[in-house]
Amino acid sequence: MKILEIGPSETRARGGMSKVIRSIRESEALAEEFEIDSFPSYIDGSLPVRLLYSLYGYLRFMICCGKYDLFHIHTAERGSTFRKSLYLRTVKRAGKKAVIHIHGAEYLTFYDGLSGRKKKIADDFFRRADLVLALSGGWKRELERRFAMKACETLYNGVDPAKLEPAGSDPMEHRNAFLMLGRLGERKGTYDLIAAAELAIRQNPRLKLCLAGDGEVEPVRALVKGKGLEENIAVPGWIDAAEKLRRLREAATLVLPSYHEGMPMAILEGMAAGKAIISTAVGAIPEVVGEENGILTEPGDVPALAEALLRCSGDAESLTRFSANNRKRAEEVFGIRRNHEALAEYYRQLLRRPE
Repeated sequence: MKILEIGPSETRARGGMSKVIRSIRESEALAEEFEIDSFPSYIDGSLPVRLLYSLYGYLRFMICCGKYDLFHIHTAERGSTFRKSLYLRTVKRAGKKAVIHIHGAEYLTFYDGLSGRKKKIADDFFRRADLVLALSGGWKRELERRFAMKACETLYNGVDPAKLEPAGSDPMEHRNAFLMLGRLGERKGTYDLIAAAELAIRQNPRLKLCLAGDGEVEPVRALVKGKGLEENIAVPGWIDAAEKLRRLREAATLVLPSYHEGMPMAILEGMAAGKAIISTAVGAIPEVVGEENGILTEPGDVPALAEALLRCSGDAESLTRFSANNRKRAEEVFGIRRNHEALAEYYRQLLRRPE
């Protein structure tokens, strides 16, 4: 049975969606039953580059799509939905089945802001899909409330603990070290985190924070320099996989104080590496992080975020407990094989279902 994943390039686009696509394509569990290829519909770059590549990708897809039995279409908000609606129409005209996998952290906010014509396109996108996959139970309920769909199921993102094993370390040895992974900017709470770190450093001058990712790198560096926090806050920009493992190994806590999220891969990777988690109660995060494995604050609550930083740097019992619980939870609940076995069952059900 041949399946084609459609989504951002595994090698020329950054972000969690590309990681999910690669993990599915490389899955040993899925390879036992399915032959899976990935098709890049998008690459990072300037607007002209993105537009030209999107057109090129769609024309190429029209030539190759006939040899696949099922299509797994990964999508997010904004242009992603409109691009993928073209792919879905082509798939359905060919009489094939398609899974729509919703990743966008701000998807519902994006939908609410659409004009009537664009909302109709999005509504039709959900209606045509044979199965919609949501990142959490909460998202599933909200999508079902908003859209008319044939079927909607939950599929948590998965993580491979074995690949994060080199990032493990004694949390007490690095208790003053914090790491943020992902796109830097307002949506991810980067500026709130800098403000919170400034407060926390007044009480704990040994506290260190690394902000690693793409996005608003230069404005963030300028803010850190302007506040005189360069000795405490590092902003390396985007880092590769090897550097990410090193940065994780040298930290005890992963921080992601976002305003909008789906199910962030950064949090799952931090859990698998045995890090405490500080994040916000948005998206699927409350289904992943609770009192037993981390600290949740409200988006924009800088004093609470500062207090969380101080707690993780100063409360040995909590830090050790969070670390141990996260390793276990990453393996038992969010392990990649479990994730792919659930996906395989969705594929089977869909392929057995009559048109």
